[in-house]
Amino acid sequence: MTWIAPEVDRRTAPYVADERTMLQGWLDRHRDTLLAKCAGLTPEQLARAGAEPSNLTLLGLVRHMADVERSWFRQRVAGQRIGSLYFTEEQPDADFEALDTAGAEEALAALRAECAAADRAVAHRGLDDTFTMADGRTISLRWVYVHMIEEYARHNGHADLLRERIDGRTGE
Repeated sequence: MTWIAPEVDRRTAPYVADERTMLQGWLDRHRDTLLAKCAGLTPEQLARAGAEPSNLTLLGLVRHMADVERSWFRQRVAGQRIGSLYFTEEQPDADFEALDTAGAEEALAALRAECAAADRAVAHRGLDDTFTMADGRTISLRWVYVHMIEEYARHNGHADLLRERIDGRTGE
């Protein structure tokens, strides 16, 4: 039997809440949306590119967002000295290019694990906490939340088009 990506219950972002709860709610909603776009698909479908010459796939987006979660929340904000999941100096687009359908289940699990680890890494930090990037920019945790919501929103638009191309499923 072929593995199929599991269904996802998307959380609803709060309508009224304090700022941190609102930001976390929208981030969680977008995280769930990407996983929902993958639900019910086989590894081969997850690795199917939408249109040549683009290498954009649902599996690539999942892998990319796992690395993005890790890099912003754990490496930058929390200062954890951990490597990337897919990115290498030799192959900076490995999240999109070095796809192996045999690893699809692990990639979805890695995204879930990175989201949970990211949440734990910043749970005790305030939105006004800052860190300094290698280029000298000072960035707040608030900015990271807004950026991550934007990053997911953009890629969820891509995911919607990829999913429609695979099986006609849209929206949700």
